[in-house]
Amino acid sequence: MGTSDPDVVVVGAGAAGIGAATTLAGHGLGCVVLEAGDRVGGRAFTDTEALGAPFDRGASWLHEAAANPLTPLARRLGFTLRDEGRRRRRDILLLGGRPATEAEHAAHAAACDAWEAAAEARAGAGLDMPLAAAVPQAGPWDATVAHWFGAIINGAEADRTSLLDYVATALGGQNLQVAEGLGTLVARLAEGLPVMLRTPVSRIRWDGLGITVEGPRGVLRARGCIVTASTGVLAAGGIRFDPALPAPVQAAIGGLPLGLLSKVALRAAGADRLGLPAFARLARQVEGAADRPMSWMLWPFGRGHAIGFIGGEAAWALAREGPAAAEAYARAELARYFGPEAVSLAFAPGAVVTRWAEDPLFLGAYSHAQPGQAGARAVLAEAALAGGRLRFAGEACHTRYAGTVGGAWDSGAQAARALAATLG
Repeated sequence: MGTSDPDVVVVGAGAAGIGAATTLAGHGLGCVVLEAGDRVGGRAFTDTEALGAPFDRGASWLHEAAANPLTPLARRLGFTLRDEGRRRRRDILLLGGRPATEAEHAAHAAACDAWEAAAEARAGAGLDMPLAAAVPQAGPWDATVAHWFGAIINGAEADRTSLLDYVATALGGQNLQVAEGLGTLVARLAEGLPVMLRTPVSRIRWDGLGITVEGPRGVLRARGCIVTASTGVLAAGGIRFDPALPAPVQAAIGGLPLGLLSKVALRAAGADRLGLPAFARLARQVEGAADRPMSWMLWPFGRGHAIGFIGGEAAWALAREGPAAAEAYARAELARYFGPEAVSLAFAPGAVVTRWAEDPLFLGAYSHAQPGQAGARAVLAEAALAGGRLRFAGEACHTRYAGTVGGAWDSGAQAARALAATLG
């Protein structure tokens, strides 16, 4: 692989791998980060070309900003941060083809509060179950709220999600957006680290006295290894382990599948902004059992594009159909608000469609625990194989901030500190 054998091999140069490598350096341990792709950042990736402005194809927010380890780093580096505020309020909330009244806005907000309160109350009993079984279902806004908190926020429907894990990892603090792009921040934090791009890992041997990491570009031997590949890749056998991983670790990986949140970005055709301000939010009430609305944010940072979000099974279905289907879905959704003619005039032809499901380096967006798998994150985070020299990290391993870039970074740092203690 063109480098001498290091103390530690870190597999993956996403936020977890970068956090791990940074922490290892602070402990005086030499490492190399092996990244299968042609860039750093993993699921935090800012595209600066497709829309003519920074566009985060993946992670977009510094969630729980007060506790997020990346917030002070972003400020120290001079990044421009914007407070998201409460994301439930919509500039337009569509109800039966018309904008909701103030009273209906209030009813929607109350339904959100009641939904979350019910989940927390049922979780307090300590019995895991599908999230959908613990929340209100009969109210006029309950299906809409379940779609928002499930498919859109969690990337998976509430009936596929562990109640206990959902409550344990729920995000309620300040959310900050990064004008330059969250992916840009993560890439900046990787500068100067020993990262080898286009260097996939196909097998990890962890018997004997050391760790052997193998791939098409050669073999490295190390005293320790931190694996940050997604649970989607691990469950699909993208990396082979010799010997095979213990059954509890394999079960934890299988119990933390990746959900999917896809984005469809449309470019403005001209100066028309549909009478809406920067960061305008659109959403609509669910209409029937098969209805899967998109959630929208228009003109972020005053830029000339709109971003539609679709998650869960609808996102997987659109991924199978391809980008043209996703664009058509997005335009049809916007037409509900403004009419097809206004949408055709306001937006240029074409779309930028994220493709995390199709990318073999990820195979999804971020993890959720299946019902009955509430302890899986702790099992994976605490796995200390080969006498503690082989460990796992990533957003799926964080028992509080799962699904976030800050959680991934912190998980990598935790794994690195534990490994440093083991290696002495």
